[in-house]
Amino acid sequence: MVSVDAILLAGGRASRLGGATKPLVRVGGQTLLRTAVDAVRAAGARRVVVVAPVLDDALEVTWTREEPPFGGPVAAIIAALGHVDATEVFVVACDLPTAVPAVALLGDPVPDAADGVCLDDGRRQWLIGRYRAAALRTAASGVSEGGRDASMRALLGGLRVEPVPADPALTRDIDTWEDLREVASEGPAVT
Repeated sequence: MVSVDAILLAGGRASRLGGATKPLVRVGGQTLLRTAVDAVRAAGARRVVVVAPVLDDALEVTWTREEPPFGGPVAAIIAALGHVDATEVFVVACDLPTAVPAVALLGDPVPDAADGVCLDDGRRQWLIGRYRAAALRTAASGVSEGGRDASMRALLGGLRVEPVPADPALTRDIDTWEDLREVASEGPAVT
């Protein structure tokens, strides 16, 4: 039987946001972190592991950190895998204001012939994906230094990851204040 957990990546430096705590930026009255948690829960995640310092005590999630902090997304995924016990796992970056509809596209179990699926808007969006936990663990075992500063291709490049076509509007993340202003001008109020 397929079960699913989630790894949410929320511990970056946000250097293009002047060091602001990006997962706590509000879009539509809700933090990007809460939006990501809601998205994976709505898609069936039982356990949610957030890789970051504790940012919101009210969230029912497991918090963990990569060592050393700020080692990048691969190091964060590797650190979180120890808390995952489901057969499949969502991997989602917490800078996605459209996380709920984006993750909904990943609601079905990973196809039998694949190790995972990720959204593809013309480019593979590795950090909006659903993967077999065993395949991630196997791939992680071949990455040196706990994944510190490794590319996502180093982790996932050897896996069979099928693309899920997605409108670029669903994969648009917030990296800069300009991104935030554009999202605010196109949709719900940003607070």
